[in-house]
Amino acid sequence: MLPVLLSLAAMCRSALLREPTIQCGSERGPSPEWMVQHTLTPGDLRDLQVELVKTGVATEDFSILMNISWILRADASIRLLKATKICVTGKSNMRSYSCVRCNYTEAFQSQTRPSGGKWTFFYVGFPVELSTLYLIGAHNIPNANMNEDSPSLSVNFTSPGCLNHVMKYKKQCIEAGSLWDPNITACKKNEKTVEVNFTTNPLGNTYTVLIRRTVLLGVSRVLEPHQNRLTRTSVAVPVEEGSEGAVVELTPYLHTCGNDCIRREGTVTLCSETSAPFPPENNRSILGGWLPLLLVLVVATWVLAIGIYLTRRRGRSKTSFPVTSMLLPLVKVLVVYPSEICFHHTVCRFTDFLQNYCRSEVILEKWQKKKIAEMGPVQWLTTQKQAADKVVFLLSGDVHTLCDSACGHSEGSAREDSQDLFPLAFNLFCSDLSSQTHLHKYLVVCLGGADVKGDYSALSVCPKYRLMKDAAAFHTELLKATQNMSMRKRSQACQGSCQPW
Repeated sequence: MLPVLLSLAAMCRSALLREPTIQCGSERGPSPEWMVQHTLTPGDLRDLQVELVKTGVATEDFSILMNISWILRADASIRLLKATKICVTGKSNMRSYSCVRCNYTEAFQSQTRPSGGKWTFFYVGFPVELSTLYLIGAHNIPNANMNEDSPSLSVNFTSPGCLNHVMKYKKQCIEAGSLWDPNITACKKNEKTVEVNFTTNPLGNTYTVLIRRTVLLGVSRVLEPHQNRLTRTSVAVPVEEGSEGAVVELTPYLHTCGNDCIRREGTVTLCSETSAPFPPENNRSILGGWLPLLLVLVVATWVLAIGIYLTRRRGRSKTSFPVTSMLLPLVKVLVVYPSEICFHHTVCRFTDFLQNYCRSEVILEKWQKKKIAEMGPVQWLTTQKQAADKVVFLLSGDVHTLCDSACGHSEGSAREDSQDLFPLAFNLFCSDLSSQTHLHKYLVVCLGGADVKGDYSALSVCPKYRLMKDAAAFHTELLKATQNMSMRKRSQACQGSCQPW
């Protein structure tokens, strides 16, 4: 009888700790609750934010979507809340309108999360076009009765153009030259000439170079015969006086965009001064006088360097310092993990390993719920990724039996969260995979027989470590982020501190 009672108590406790999540789907027209008279209805939202997010792995197979996050107001009316409806209106050449309804899977039992933070949710959807004004409105359901004020919250969002770090990967932007880096340099040769250098685009061979301040100072047209490859070209632009500090505007004419290609800009600076060459006779006489002195200086420098090296080596052989006396700088590590991983059994132990054995400063979403609620999950992840030296995707094969037996559904487990930041972190990784900018930051750590497969197979390009089999190699990879330490100090510190827990 006692085991049955304990099982029932565990089931009841699990039900009490279940937090609401959202299930979203398209809803056209008014909600059914609007046709029903309600005695009481929930209040409005506390906050509504919109950000861009890139989905998909391949450059030619992805879309730019809105990440809409909202915070519920912490008052007693939250117990009446059933769903939140979000509608987006786009104003450009063609007007668009669509709505989505997000139902809450559980009734709210408290005004805030059991952990103390505000109720925060997010929905990723609604495709985004270039340079378009969007009106995003949201209201809670059941909404107010007919002829009553309906509480709602709305924000305006204008999508950026092709030079934005996310939008530049759209096919339309790539064809207009968004990924082309001309690396413009311009310098004032004299009062009448500005020399402009830039890298050509393989998709075109015609360019216009303008030098302007408040008025046009000079213009030149460039026809580059070398196509289908990147080349460095130079053009001398005749200008009026006062060109220093003026703007250089480079307009390409590519096959894909014609006259509507993206223009790039630079600034005119002063050219570095070069001394006039000496006559040949003076050059030979000066070289003959200085050559012996240069040889003496070179020999003296080598002798001094060898003497310093031998002196330091003799001093090191006489004095031995323990390895533990060297303190390496802390490596900032952002750890992301799927929601099904047991927090106490897996994530906490891995975090303890990073802090106590590999001298790492760990960034974990579990410890920054308040900041995530204030900033929004996408902005928080983006900020932490930029601040971190390494981003670790933690995978575990023991996510069911071992986790359930060791953690259950206790407070502080990963299942307590209604959001899973792992897919968002994976999307950020996919963005870096396309741009090849921050891939050196990403690592994959596998525990308990886990492997990279399925929806996250793109992570297979990252360095992968199995703990504790690859503990030493993993620690060495972390130490690469400390650029101020020598290779000798790194190897000594790794041998002395990176041991299995």
